[in-house]
Amino acid sequence: MIVQNQADVLSFLKNPASYGEQAALVAMTTTHISAIFFVGHRVFKLKRAVRLPYVDFSTAALRLAACCREYDLNRRTAPALYMGVRCITRETDGRLMFDGRGELVDAVVEMARFDENTLFDRMGPRGQLTPTLLTELARTVARFHTNSAADHRRTGAAGIASVLDINEQALTAANLFSADAVATLTADLRSAFHRHESLLNARARAGKVRRCHGDLHLRNICLVDGVPTLFDCLEFDESMATVDVLYDVAFLLMDLWHRRLQPGANLVFNRYLDECDETDGLPLIPFFMSIRASVRAHVTAAQAEQAPDACREKVIAEAKAYAALAARFLNPAPARLVAIGGLSGTGKSTVAAAIADKIGSAPGARVLASDRIRKRLYGVRAEERLPAQAYSPEVSERVYAALALSAQTVLSSGHAVVADAVFDRATDRERVERIASAAKVPFMGIWLHAKPPTLFARVDARRGDASDATVDIVRAQLADQNGSANWVWVDADGAIAATVARVAGAIGVV
Repeated sequence: MIVQNQADVLSFLKNPASYGEQAALVAMTTTHISAIFFVGHRVFKLKRAVRLPYVDFSTAALRLAACCREYDLNRRTAPALYMGVRCITRETDGRLMFDGRGELVDAVVEMARFDENTLFDRMGPRGQLTPTLLTELARTVARFHTNSAADHRRTGAAGIASVLDINEQALTAANLFSADAVATLTADLRSAFHRHESLLNARARAGKVRRCHGDLHLRNICLVDGVPTLFDCLEFDESMATVDVLYDVAFLLMDLWHRRLQPGANLVFNRYLDECDETDGLPLIPFFMSIRASVRAHVTAAQAEQAPDACREKVIAEAKAYAALAARFLNPAPARLVAIGGLSGTGKSTVAAAIADKIGSAPGARVLASDRIRKRLYGVRAEERLPAQAYSPEVSERVYAALALSAQTVLSSGHAVVADAVFDRATDRERVERIASAAKVPFMGIWLHAKPPTLFARVDARRGDASDATVDIVRAQLADQNGSANWVWVDADGAIAATVARVAGAIGVV
């Protein structure tokens, strides 16, 4: 609800003369809580004078404080974008100006302008969110969370309970969803909350509750000098942004899922877990994604009330889609274990990445790749090559043992696993099968096979890959292979899309 007239401030900010002699034309856009003005190479962000269940910008002093918090907090992740805070004052002659001596009327955050074509919500539909870029994004988020201080004063369950209370109020106030729909979604969320309450508190005690971004969706990520950059964090409520790190990343996963970029969501999920060992929190992720979708449902519903007639129906449809997605996330799929084996060059990792989002609960299966586990054991990035001794039988035994232990842990949490490794030794195949049997989950082993020329060509063409396999290694594998008769054999000699389709058909996913 808008509680204060900002017409004079809006007119001031729309006027190019307000910015000095060199100012260009001013372009403006709005969100449900902000008005944003684009002026040449700069951007000025105004807080709208609203009072909502989750935010209070009803006075100039509150808006100034929020601007100062926004500047300080966003400098953690985007120092090149955030330039300062400007006060808007009314002088004795009645004029408005920046940083004058008169009465405070409002405030804005001043930012450096970036190329809006690098906003991730725009890059997604253009197919520009490549695996490499999403990997760097996941690592960026992981570093940010690792460097954020834990807040041991807060309990995880109490914070989530507060979010659920706010969501219920906001969904009801939106007047877009029926009372029955709100009651059903709220009841299901609270039921899931009670199932996870002890885990929420245990993670808080372990230091997993931190001052995070809080609003980590694709529109709040851009490229600065080619690097994924997080900006526009939630600044107006410390409690809403001091959350479990997985609740923070769940917003990003949900947004990718909502935009039909499910493989991207699964990739970010897996690369984030490669960087941060958050396996204990896996049962929370579908629940967290549901809460995030319900947040977007009521925020989008509020936007629909103010949307122009020409696009109101579209905004309403999106709000309802978010609510439906929130409900679907609360119906998790059962865990299972799928192992993808084959010699180097058969496309195991590509196939695993292509099917993982379709297996188990959102955002899909945890992919445990022997190549990445080996690099982690040596403390190097996945793309960094290891020396030959890192592939000795003794080291490989450690790698497969670590893969089996990780699979056991993930399955015990109720989450699905895709195991990606050569699996050319019968003992390794038998071990991964026993893991599934012990966890009482379905198992399927897939063995990819291709002709030697195909394997040689694919391995030789690799660049910046987690695998260090060479043509010589493939030759050695061919000479030493002992078969995998009890797994499903899939021809991987042709186009990778055809191989993926065959594997998907074999394991029963669309």
